[in-house]
Amino acid sequence: MSTASDKGYSAADEVGSVLEQRTRWQRVKLALKSAPISAWFGMVIVFAYIVVALFAPFIAPYAEDQIFAVPFGPWDSDHLVGTDQIGRDIFTRLIYGARNTMGIAFATTLLAFVIGGGFGLAAAISGGWIDQILSRFVDVLMAIPSLIFALMLLAVFGSSIFNIICIIAVLDSTRVFRLTRAVSMNVVVMDYLEAAKLRGEKLNWIMIHEILPNILPPMVAEFGLRFCFVFLTIASLSFLGVGIQPPTADWGSMVRENASLIQFAQYDIKAGITPLLPAGAIALLVVAVNFIVDWFLHTTSGLKDEH
Repeated sequence: MSTASDKGYSAADEVGSVLEQRTRWQRVKLALKSAPISAWFGMVIVFAYIVVALFAPFIAPYAEDQIFAVPFGPWDSDHLVGTDQIGRDIFTRLIYGARNTMGIAFATTLLAFVIGGGFGLAAAISGGWIDQILSRFVDVLMAIPSLIFALMLLAVFGSSIFNIICIIAVLDSTRVFRLTRAVSMNVVVMDYLEAAKLRGEKLNWIMIHEILPNILPPMVAEFGLRFCFVFLTIASLSFLGVGIQPPTADWGSMVRENASLIQFAQYDIKAGITPLLPAGAIALLVVAVNFIVDWFLHTTSGLKDEH
């Protein structure tokens, strides 16, 4: 006689079986396994940048501000990509630039999300005059070109790292505020949020436990994109001379300091390439982060490719 396992598919058996829910780590592995090549490329690049930033003192051959006798020195075994206008090793400053530029950009983006996300959630939950005041104030700030506004504020308050982080974070928090408020408005009308209010839950509890988990995917994607914008803003300010100040290494200021070497490319191609190295490092990181954000948005949106 045939057993139950020999009968093939059985709907009753399937209904009676216990379904095992995947753990979070299993879901992450499944998502990574199905990630496209562009996302893997972005993750590898970002991971490499993070490793260089974290272990910069151990990777760099010299100190960040160490000066050698020959300015604009050639590429050789002692200085892999030469020296800058005052004799500092460019390869060393590229490594330390990853730590400084990425670290400051990450701290600035995090602060922008704390400010903009917090006020955006408060505006969406409270509504009324609180929402109107915050929204109109944000509209006024967004009406002013952010780069010009940042230049003016840094000229007034000085170009210290603390001022750079605070000023850019406040200016970029306006974009975070608008996105947070927009996605939260679709959540605050839900019945479970009204139930939380009727239970007497406080504002911060509702933000963290009821709204934030439901708006997390677009906020995580926005964090990656906002990091790119902040990163480029800091590099632009440093290129203009009002960003991260010497002797702290920064990729934007390195482009400015070595830009004159481009005119010697016809005589020494390596010299002409030198100012393009920090510019290429900036571009590569921005492209890598955008690849990851694009894949993350595609995954969390539930869209599927048609083959």
